Amino acid sequence: MIESRLPELGENVATVEVSAVLVAAGDAVRADQPVIEVETEKASLEVPAGVAGRVREVRVRGGDTIRVGDVILLVEPEAEEGERSRGPEQALPPAATPPDGKDAAPRPPAPPPEPAAGGTAAVVEFPGQSKDPAPDLGQPVPAAPSVRALARELGVDLREVTGTGAGGRISRDDVKAHAKKKIRAAAAGAGGALPAELPDFTRWGEIERRPLAGVRRVTAEQMARSWAAIPLVTQFDGADVTQLEAMRKRFNQRPEAAESKLSLTAMALKVTGAALRRFPQFNASLDAAAGEIVYKRYVHIGVAVGTDRGLLVPVIRDADKKGLLELAAELDGAAARARAKKTAPDELRGATFTISNLGGLGTTSFTPLVNWPEVAILGLGRAEIRAVHEEGAFVPRLILPLAVSYDHRLIDGADAARFLRWIAEALEQPLVLLLEAHS
Repeated sequence: MIESRLPELGENVATVEVSAVLVAAGDAVRADQPVIEVETEKASLEVPAGVAGRVREVRVRGGDTIRVGDVILLVEPEAEEGERSRGPEQALPPAATPPDGKDAAPRPPAPPPEPAAGGTAAVVEFPGQSKDPAPDLGQPVPAAPSVRALARELGVDLREVTGTGAGGRISRDDVKAHAKKKIRAAAAGAGGALPAELPDFTRWGEIERRPLAGVRRVTAEQMARSWAAIPLVTQFDGADVTQLEAMRKRFNQRPEAAESKLSLTAMALKVTGAALRRFPQFNASLDAAAGEIVYKRYVHIGVAVGTDRGLLVPVIRDADKKGLLELAAELDGAAARARAKKTAPDELRGATFTISNLGGLGTTSFTPLVNWPEVAILGLGRAEIRAVHEEGAFVPRLILPLAVSYDHRLIDGADAARFLRWIAEALEQPLVLLLEAHS
């Protein structure tokens, strides 16, 4: 019997949530056949069996939180060539024939070999998996099924919990106390205030509790880290996009726009890519421990996409080097994959800057939160018609609200004002944008 374990799925991915189990005990599986679907760092992935054979036991369920190295399945591997047509008894070495030629007395099948002292069953290695041995899972953790379910909901590894019951048995209170301890330690380590104890809401009426899991949990952890680590300032401006919007609508009626329509986000992506080249401090990170500023010589821009699971931020790489139509097509594809749960983990990594456009939801102004270790983020609101005084008269103009939030340790207010005004003026000049699109 071979243990099929969760392989390494990417850098810094230690735990994942099982979103679906695709096989059952008794099923025959191929080595490359997906057996479970997991969510990790806001991406949905299929995990293959890693060995061909027949599933004897499924060790995970939908909703479980598991770690790299945890056992997914027990698989009985396919018999070697020449043994496939024989049963297990026939596959055993034949009994020795006595010297007198009489048939030997039947003997029971030999028991399976015992693993070496302190050893475990064979571990399946997946392509690209680390060669390090799987973690020693030790003896089963003493905990009731309801306690295990609570631990999965809270993202707690029971192997890290100290049980206060008889024989070290873990209770629900032990799990809750461990979860609170981890949260407080994380907050204290990030320099944030310790979270206060919640009151007993049931004193005033009925409540419902749901686990903070999946994308929402990852988002909460990242935003808490950003809020604790970055002294944040937000500045606001507006861009007159009357001509830009007219140009966009005219272009989208042309045949070449059939596959990918130009969107305001794609136009902002193009302008921002150029702006980050002109203002490199916005395309940097601060290494406070080393006392250094890390300037990136590449421009990879994350674009926030709303999905039914929460906010995902796929990354458009080398945004400063791509044309407008190329950016529009790439942005459409990234958003479609995010909503269909097909985003690969690498698509969510490596951003140097982020754009968040809430204009489609009717939002005017808002304060976006910087996605650490980036140092700035651009927010776009809903463009609206305003009366603008020009040459002695008020005329209707379409004004796009802009906001930039930034790390004040690295970026000063004057820097942010120049950066935001440069973006606004670039959006106000469609001819410049078209020239940039072909640069």
